[in-house]
Amino acid sequence: MPSEGAKSAMEGPPLGAQADPGPHWPPPAPGALFVTLEGPDGTGKSTQARALAERLDALGRPVTLTREPGGAPGAEAIRALLVTGAPGRWSPVSETLLFTAARRDHVEHVIAPALAAGHVVLCDRYIDSTRAYQGAAHRAEVDLLHRRMIGLDPDLTLILDLDAPTARARAAARETAPAGPPSGEDRFERKGAGFQAALQATFHEIAAAEPERCRIVSASGTPEAVTERLWAVLAPKLTGGTSREARS
Repeated sequence: MPSEGAKSAMEGPPLGAQADPGPHWPPPAPGALFVTLEGPDGTGKSTQARALAERLDALGRPVTLTREPGGAPGAEAIRALLVTGAPGRWSPVSETLLFTAARRDHVEHVIAPALAAGHVVLCDRYIDSTRAYQGAAHRAEVDLLHRRMIGLDPDLTLILDLDAPTARARAAARETAPAGPPSGEDRFERKGAGFQAALQATFHEIAAAEPERCRIVSASGTPEAVTERLWAVLAPKLTGGTSREARS
């Protein structure tokens, strides 16, 4: 049995007890902008991320389109663990750790290098999804892990908002469409209508807490109409913008 001194040394200080500035990434180049798209399942985030990327590309802006969980080889391997299987496969804490590991790989290999090269990065989901999906009872731990292990916040977060029945219908149609996601990638959708409604409320709370970063945009109507709404928010940000280190 270890001595009390050895036991104390092995345990170390409580997480967050010591000041830690978190990771430092290469500074973003001029013109870099980090934009995330968030919202419950079925609100059209992936479709709109692609549409915005196409518009930026047409304007000659260097753009990186990516997603979470995933976006880099290691992160994609973790994605398979997260989005498949039974709804209760992981506890919220286990999910948070897996998402954080995937996000760290993603930022290291894709997001930070793209920003350093001056790209507009469009990311389909990021930290706010973890706050909404896993952070209901563990928000402090989610934020601490983000600050200590990721340390990079978006410049702009576009939260797509849609009434829950329509969003559920869209998500179900996507699963059965020929060009839909791989079979079985519906673990979170299968958590039920109550879970999806709670997500919508949480995204509204996030937007209210950070109005300078987050904008709620209606996802109702045609995809083209939604793209125009999103573009009206994004376009004024394109003259500058620097990705922010996570706030302490």
